[in-house]
Amino acid sequence: MLNWGVIGCGNIANTFADGLACLDSGKLIACASNSMQRAHAWAENQKFQHDIRSVYNSYEALVNDSDVQAVYVANTHNSHYQSIKLCLQNYKHVLCEKPITLNAHQAAELFALARKNKCFLMEAVWTRFLPAIRMLQKILADNVIGDILSVRADFCINPKLAESHRLRNKKLAGGALLDLGIYPITFSSLVFGGAPEKIQSSAIMDITGVDARSFYLFEYTDGRIASLSSGYNQVAPCEALISGSEGYIRVPQFFAAQAFSVHIQEQEPQTYSYPFSDNENFSFEIQHMHDCIRQGLLQSPIMAHDESLQIMQTMDLLRNQWGLKYEGEQ
Repeated sequence: MLNWGVIGCGNIANTFADGLACLDSGKLIACASNSMQRAHAWAENQKFQHDIRSVYNSYEALVNDSDVQAVYVANTHNSHYQSIKLCLQNYKHVLCEKPITLNAHQAAELFALARKNKCFLMEAVWTRFLPAIRMLQKILADNVIGDILSVRADFCINPKLAESHRLRNKKLAGGALLDLGIYPITFSSLVFGGAPEKIQSSAIMDITGVDARSFYLFEYTDGRIASLSSGYNQVAPCEALISGSEGYIRVPQFFAAQAFSVHIQEQEPQTYSYPFSDNENFSFEIQHMHDCIRQGLLQSPIMAHDESLQIMQTMDLLRNQWGLKYEGEQ
């Protein structure tokens, strides 16, 4: 039974808490926020599912709690690096919400520190751990649609956000890429493996200085192509399409996939379905982390350090093409 603490008491922390409550391999015992009022309100909201016995108004106090063995980092993107570093310096295992840091340089430093201090560190890209995605990867490995030639994936939302919202706030490392674009980029990576050889991109910038919509064209070896996009001010289907030499695969809501359909020429489509409840969204990645720690691993074989680094390097290159830098970047 792994004892968890949470840093950052917002909506994404609620999703983590729901996922942990579905499991019998860990429990939530502490939370921390820069606001004691927010921390107490969050703990009170969790009392029916968890026994949170310690509520802190500083991250330092939480990591100094000897009963806390692992920490879920759920604050804003700009705070991930310092929060993870603080946890690792105090020998806590860490699951950090994506993106793990602002850039690859920060991520590499933290992965090295995790190895040095023998702590497990993983970026929480929950898509990778979903049963439908795990089966999709097996279907691809079995060459069911022949040679994979192209991927199309788009993740766009349009919630009418205020300028101060974290997605639009440059001080909080906002923008479509880090929050939404990481999903189609991750999907392309798990389909093709490795980094693209050529990257072309464009971004439509918000008045706040971050990318409101961004578009990425990746070219891999042997002419394989990924056409990807993300945005927070437009409406578009959120789906992925994998095209091969013998057929194609359609994945609705690919970032939260519960099903996909395989279409082979001159055959009836076949649907693979792996439903789960909203409470279970993060339970698959949390259970995977528990299993890894129990086996004595310091990184995940599904979301390995090198994979996180490669995707961070890709996003660094994209932002460099647009001239988008955040405060505190080295």
